[in-house]
Amino acid sequence: MQMLNKGIYIVTGIMASGKSTIAQLLSEQFEQSVHVRGDLFRKMIVKGSIDMSPDDPQGAAEQLKLRYTIAAKVAEMYYKEGFAVVLQDIYLGKAVHSFLESFAAKPLYFITLNPNVKAIMEREKLRNKTGYSNWEIEPLYNILKNENPKSGLWIDSSDLTPEETAAEIIKRAESEARLA
Repeated sequence: MQMLNKGIYIVTGIMASGKSTIAQLLSEQFEQSVHVRGDLFRKMIVKGSIDMSPDDPQGAAEQLKLRYTIAAKVAEMYYKEGFAVVLQDIYLGKAVHSFLESFAAKPLYFITLNPNVKAIMEREKLRNKTGYSNWEIEPLYNILKNENPKSGLWIDSSDLTPEETAAEIIKRAESEARLA
C-alpha cells in the first residue's frame, strides 16, 4: 500500500462530509501523527461564542479567523516537533486563501471532501449529532463549490466508504493535494 509523506494535511468539507472520520484514518497512517480538530477551538469558548450563520452575525468572522489562526499555529508546532499533522475543519469561502497562506511549514496538502448533496443528507440523518441547525445543506454546499479555491485534491466521496476515501487520498495526495 502507498504511504503518505510527512507533512501537514488539511481536510475540509461541509458538515457531514466525513472530515473527522477521514482525518482520523489518515492520521493513523503515520508512525508519529496528530489529528487536530479545528472545531475544538470554537468549543473552548465558554461565554461569548458567535457561530457563523447565513445572516453573518457581527463578530463571527473575527472569531472564525481566530480559530483558523490557532489551528494553523498548533498544526505547525506539532509538525516542527516531528509529527505528521492532519488538520480538519470547515474551511470555506474567501477566508481559505489567507488561511492557507498563513502556513510557513511545508509540505502542505489541501484535501476537500465533496460528496453530493444527497449523500450529505443521508449522512446527516445517520449522525449522532445535528450539524444543520443554522445552515441548510444546499447553500453551504454552494459556498464550497463556488467560493473555495480549486487547488489541492477535491474528492467526491458520495459512493465511497471511509476506507475507500482514505485509500484514494493516499493514492492521489502527493500529485494532487500538495500545495507546496
